[in-house]
Amino acid sequence: MSLFDLSGKVAIVTGSSRGIGRAIAEQMAVQGAKVVISSRKIEACQEVVDAINARHGAGTAIAIPANISSKDDLQRLVDETNRAFGKIDVLVCNAASNPYYGPMSGVSDDQFRKVLDNNVISNHWLIQMVAPQMIERKDGSIIIVSSIGGLRGSPTIGVYNISKAADFQLARNLAVEFGPHNVRVNCIAPGLIKTDFARALWEDPERYKQSTQGAPLRRIGEPVEIAGAAVFLASAASTFMTGQAMVVDGGVTI
Repeated sequence: MSLFDLSGKVAIVTGSSRGIGRAIAEQMAVQGAKVVISSRKIEACQEVVDAINARHGAGTAIAIPANISSKDDLQRLVDETNRAFGKIDVLVCNAASNPYYGPMSGVSDDQFRKVLDNNVISNHWLIQMVAPQMIERKDGSIIIVSSIGGLRGSPTIGVYNISKAADFQLARNLAVEFGPHNVRVNCIAPGLIKTDFARALWEDPERYKQSTQGAPLRRIGEPVEIAGAAVFLASAASTFMTGQAMVVDGGVTI
């Protein structure tokens, strides 16, 4: 059996109607997992579900919309997943937001709180909702999609970077707490990826050149290249790995 096989596993992936989240859900389904597609809009979720089920069979994916800023929505996401599939083996906290670009001197209190609420506290909420059953079974993998921004300073996305650095520590701390129960918590730290989030960079040839000329691989990444890391962290291939930040950035941070 492949070390990367996810047959019989159930995975929730937040922010999975597009981009990195969608690629993660699609590749987990390829490896045999049942996947829950979740973002704010049911129509966008259902489109992904239909595509996955057409490829892998009815019932492989289901849609459960949720706004990560709502604790009630997240609890419903967990409850409905348990009702549909009976358990949760893998949780991917991918959804995040960044409503502010600019120096930290210009961010409003509400904007700062929104970034921390959506990118850190919502992850804490969702993990606390899912972890008890993983602890009881003594098996589970929790994956937080952070960013290389959490390793660097920036004149324009400093607030976002602070939240992503906090995700690294959230994973480390929960790894210590959950480790004795064989529940693993890790982060993925993507570099610049070809998603809607970064569209302004990769659609402009000059900005694209500036963004990639210092990267060893001389390009930005594709969402599926982050999905491979997520499959690794969800599967038996990574059962001795916890509390880590896995950097997937084309070499930018070196």
